Amino acid sequence: MNKIALITGITGQDGSYLAELLLGKGYTVHGIIRRASSFNTGRIDRLYADRKFDDRLFLHHGDLTDSSNLNRIIERAMPDEIYNLGAQSHVKVSFDAPEYTSNSIALASLRLLDALKEVGLAGKTKFFQASSASLYGDAAQTPQGESAPFSPRSPYAAAEQFAYWTAVNYREAYGIFASNGILFNHESERRGETFVTRKITRAAGRIKLGLQDKLVLGDLDARRDWGYAPEYAEGIWRIMQAEKPDEYVLATGESHTVREFAQAAFARLGMEIEWRGSGESEKGVSQKTGETLIEVNPRYFRPSDAKSLLGDPSKAWRELGWKAETKFRKLAEIMADADFELAKAEAKL
Repeated sequence: MNKIALITGITGQDGSYLAELLLGKGYTVHGIIRRASSFNTGRIDRLYADRKFDDRLFLHHGDLTDSSNLNRIIERAMPDEIYNLGAQSHVKVSFDAPEYTSNSIALASLRLLDALKEVGLAGKTKFFQASSASLYGDAAQTPQGESAPFSPRSPYAAAEQFAYWTAVNYREAYGIFASNGILFNHESERRGETFVTRKITRAAGRIKLGLQDKLVLGDLDARRDWGYAPEYAEGIWRIMQAEKPDEYVLATGESHTVREFAQAAFARLGMEIEWRGSGESEKGVSQKTGETLIEVNPRYFRPSDAKSLLGDPSKAWRELGWKAETKFRKLAEIMADADFELAKAEAKL
């Protein structure tokens, strides 16, 4: 009999890749989507329109802040596996909306886990909590593995820490198969345009075609461990197939600055960047024309932020056989190419 999975955040980057993966493995997939005044299913429209998934892909309107709604969906789907990927996941936004961020992350995981207990699925259904490398904040050790101490530096990260420990607590108290995947930054052409990597590649494509003059960024020195999202969907699934629940870091084991990502993305589209100045006065200038293409504006700095994150994925490789394959430059090129195609389509309008 095919397994049944429930994905929160199915319309997001990770949820859409995971849905594709699970459907390809023969799963029946249920997804929770928020009702909105505009279409928000673009990443999964292709799947939903594919007739071969008519009896294996089901979408439910719901909200992670609504306990009764979540209980009904879980009772209806009776999933073998729940993947909790939905959240307000933008760090900067969490400073402006800390209560909503906490409600959609910290309390959401509690609602889902408690629902499993209440509907009698605690011994049947496996639960995956998508945790974030933001948990480590100003990390006391590098690289950061599963045993590294947490030091959250934003409301988003603080909410993630609550969700992490809630999963551990419900595992120990009620015997639920609940695992945490500590996911370091992972990007793709499906990344939201408000995230810095996508902001960079989107701007590079538009600047190349004269649709935009320059790109404005915040802290160019921020270092992140950036991987390719489809590979992380595979890692998430492998965590749920382990013999016992546990915590796993998914990362590449390499870190790069925002400056390096911008350099690689612009270079892919034939715009070599030369950096001039420092701090808030730093600029990225075209080597060919001398034109300023990238500027820094302190309004995009976060009130408090992790400066450097570097993951240690050795446990995932050792126990799950999972390894990030796509290298940093290749990731930037994949995203730049995709956004250049979008820019060309925009130019034709």
